[in-house]
Amino acid sequence: MRVGAWAVKLYEPELLASADARTTISYGGQPKSVINLCSYNYLGLANHPEVIAAAHEALRTHGLGACGSPMLSGMTDLHRELERRVAQFLQREDAMIFNSGFGGALGTISGLLRKTDVAILDNRSHLSLRDGAILSRCRTEKFEHNDSGSLDAALARQKGRRQLVIVEGIYSMDGDFGNLPELLAVADSHGAKVFIDEAHSMLACGQTGRGAAEKFGVQDRFPLVYGTFSKAIGALGGFVAGSKETLQYLRFYAHPYVYSCALPPVVVAAILKALEIGTSQPELRTQLWDKAHRPPTSCRL
Repeated sequence: MRVGAWAVKLYEPELLASADARTTISYGGQPKSVINLCSYNYLGLANHPEVIAAAHEALRTHGLGACGSPMLSGMTDLHRELERRVAQFLQREDAMIFNSGFGGALGTISGLLRKTDVAILDNRSHLSLRDGAILSRCRTEKFEHNDSGSLDAALARQKGRRQLVIVEGIYSMDGDFGNLPELLAVADSHGAKVFIDEAHSMLACGQTGRGAAEKFGVQDRFPLVYGTFSKAIGALGGFVAGSKETLQYLRFYAHPYVYSCALPPVVVAAILKALEIGTSQPELRTQLWDKAHRPPTSCRL
């Protein structure tokens, strides 16, 4: 089936400059200045001069690519430092990093679950989480978005199996927060573990930027925390943080980690600097929410 020209025009605008708040796109073959309301660059870190300088220095010292899987020759001192920094920030024992946010989520879920397990997903869950469950060949159940009663029923239907409830801090589908306290209470009543994807909430909310779980005071309730470097950090890639034992297992069973080239060192260095700035300057988060609460007229919409 042919895709209409309107779809390409709507979904594939070409950026002619950086993904800043004001940028330039190609519109009808001509450059057009626009206010950018659709990028992930929540804190403006993709364009921060210190982040760019860190990338320049890493390019000089480490070259362009990692040129190998993390399990072979692709792990550098920068990658190890990023793992340590992410684990420290999220107050977990360990962390591992992926070269793709989508691939990392898919690999984590497919690596964790087996045929006899059950994945119970919010019906607004990101496709990477759904695909991970499918690839694991486990049983899957869906519950109505943020509905604790629907989750309770789904868990009851799969009683007696090892169950993993999969939720998000902020849902990209609707832009709303996960109903974390209520969903955790239901999962606890069934003895089920809960996995959280904080891709859109990491550094964007919570007192110290640790995401929606911190905002709701439940950050210690999740054995594994997933997130990406492509949102508030302004780069690319993903990470998962948790116990050393679980992550050592995942390093061998998360296929996108084992069989893909590691993140380029130049990107890792930029992420390290962006993480440093994002965690030490809470005013960036305050500015984000101040702008989010402005009326559309302030953007001349």
